[in-house]
Amino acid sequence: MKHQDALLHVRGSSLFVDDFKLPGDLLHAAVLVSPVSHGEIETLEAGEALSIPGVEAVITAEDIPGKNQIGSIIKDETLLTEKELHFIGQPVAFVLADTPEKARLAVKAIRLETKELPSIVDPRAAFEKGMLIAPPRTFSMGNTYVAWERCDCIVSGRADSGGQEHLYLETQGAFAVPMENGSIRITSGTQGPTFVQRVAARVLNLPMNKIEVDVGRLGGAFGGKEDQATPWAVMAALGVQLTGKPVKLVLNRNEDMTLTGKRHPYSSDFRLGLKSDGTMLAWEVTYYQNGGAASDLSTAILERTLFHSTNAYFIPNVKATGICCRTNLPPNTAFRGFGAPQAMYVLESAIYSASREMGISPLEIQERNLLKKGDEFPYGMAYEGDEIRRSWKKALGMYKTGKADERIRDFNSSNVIFKKGVSFMPVCFGISFTHISMNQANALVHVYTDGSVGISTGAVEMGQGVNTKITQVAARTFGIDLFRIKVETTNTTRSANTSPTAASSAADMNGNAVRIACTDILKRLLTFAAKHLDAAEDCQIEMMHEKVILNGKKTDLEWNKLVGLAYLARVNLSSQAHYATPGLHFSKSKEKGRPFSYHVAGTAVTEITLDRLRGVFSVDSVWIVHDVGESINSVVDRGQVEGGLLQGIGWVTLEELKYHPDTDRLLSDSLATYKVPDIHFAPGEVDIEFLACHSENAGVYNSKAVGEPPFMYGIGTYFAILEAIRACDPEIPPVYSAPLTNEKILLLLHKNR
Repeated sequence: MKHQDALLHVRGSSLFVDDFKLPGDLLHAAVLVSPVSHGEIETLEAGEALSIPGVEAVITAEDIPGKNQIGSIIKDETLLTEKELHFIGQPVAFVLADTPEKARLAVKAIRLETKELPSIVDPRAAFEKGMLIAPPRTFSMGNTYVAWERCDCIVSGRADSGGQEHLYLETQGAFAVPMENGSIRITSGTQGPTFVQRVAARVLNLPMNKIEVDVGRLGGAFGGKEDQATPWAVMAALGVQLTGKPVKLVLNRNEDMTLTGKRHPYSSDFRLGLKSDGTMLAWEVTYYQNGGAASDLSTAILERTLFHSTNAYFIPNVKATGICCRTNLPPNTAFRGFGAPQAMYVLESAIYSASREMGISPLEIQERNLLKKGDEFPYGMAYEGDEIRRSWKKALGMYKTGKADERIRDFNSSNVIFKKGVSFMPVCFGISFTHISMNQANALVHVYTDGSVGISTGAVEMGQGVNTKITQVAARTFGIDLFRIKVETTNTTRSANTSPTAASSAADMNGNAVRIACTDILKRLLTFAAKHLDAAEDCQIEMMHEKVILNGKKTDLEWNKLVGLAYLARVNLSSQAHYATPGLHFSKSKEKGRPFSYHVAGTAVTEITLDRLRGVFSVDSVWIVHDVGESINSVVDRGQVEGGLLQGIGWVTLEELKYHPDTDRLLSDSLATYKVPDIHFAPGEVDIEFLACHSENAGVYNSKAVGEPPFMYGIGTYFAILEAIRACDPEIPPVYSAPLTNEKILLLLHKNR
């Protein structure tokens, strides 16, 4: 089965936030934002804006009836600022007008005068001044202080990784309409409908049952719509409450790139100790996370960084410290991988540094230290599988089959201008929300009298195929055809108190809730069928291919007929089910526990060719072995691996955020100045093999999550480039500063020449 929305997408008939036909009295919103990265409002005068024909209102913090607070984990972010300005793009007020053009014109007519104050955008500088979002946290195991004495080689250094723009196809947006009795219905492009509902209720001073949030689908998100879709939806709802008219707010591309947070940049210090044979003994790392001006999800993302500080390796002595720094940038936010890529990049940088110091290949150090079953992570959980070593062995086989080592040596020795490099990138990624209470989902399933099925869950479809998998889970559980099943929009009146679609857990949790609900209905139907067929109490009865099978033989009782008869007999054809991921626990006071249901593992081998004259490169081949458990949909899973890989390659090589050195204004604020991988940048060959395995703690029907782990495979491209540079000149020192753009490569190759 292909992606459920594929035909709608290619025909252009899929409905997104900006596609709905809305009432004629609709008002459009545009937002006035801070022009400075740090300052105070001295004058805010909207008289001229209000005089423009068609302008209905200018709304400021003074108009908010409830709490002016949209923070999630930490309540430190206002919807509309009251006095102090903390970043360029911070909302100050918004205008409502009868056209988008008039609304934006009115924003320009508002008189906003500010007093500039000193700003800080570097996390290390913020740390020095004590500007922290939360106290530092440390995960530790063993004793690094003692372990250093037993090390034959110790390397230390600094590794920096940049931010990343989400660049989803559909920009941030929402619209809200008034309902009866003071209720409001919001259609939002959000990954977290319940969070939008909760915050809107807080700001509007309404109970949550008067805020309905509906999400049909998103045109991409990648984490950027987990928390950061919320303010635009709440502004639309606030506009409805204050005017009694429908309100729509959709950002254009420049606004979206300027006003929203990115992947967190990190600056990290590392120290790695090894024995002479390459065994890693001690690992100390300090991550300085650039959280931006408000917490958003920064503390949770930093926690995930700490969880993945050792990636796919066993290191007996670890001390990993994370520091969440507050700066004058837009609040940085969730992005595919949620802090894990930053951690894995630092460790791979340390391994590469050690390989040069010791005169051995990174491959040798990596392979020697791969996790084995029973090895402990710094957070106290044991590695329960063997998938990482199996994937490594299989990937190594794929690479060696083509006699790649010999081929690359021959190529490099016979070419002066072009050099090849290769790297291995193992990945081990834990699956679950690390905030334990979020690991729950619910589903509402109706079987209608014509045999069709309607399903409502808290999962949000954003291109990743979660609704496709949910459809397959229901069809498999019921034993019926896929065409009978419709997955409804995600709506807070049907699925309440839901977790966001994030952490690669949506198919696992919502799929399991659907399975439970469908199983509940099926049991009732089969109990009725056995009675209708006068079967014995100990009979074996099941539904397969839309037929009731009794003791291994087909009966004349088909799905439609059974449903119709069951309804007449007053059998309940609906079920609401709840699923909570079992076995999870974690103590933040001890920083130990079992935070993950299971781990996803895999290995990527990347080969690149570097042009030493121009500093450009091509990714020739990527071989990937990825652990999917028992895949529900291999087509969807393959697409996720391919997409994650390319997004990861973009992060470490191409996608660079640039800010004005004096004003802190984002310079890479358009598709002309911010570059993402395109078809010409894609690897020449991507060979993906799935590593099938059975796990007692895997997801629905023993499948495994696939959304986030493949992103980290892209990190391998960075180190393949370093190997190619090394082939050009072994004396060129490596640089650990991502992204490693063509400009950086060129300067590295020709420095001092």
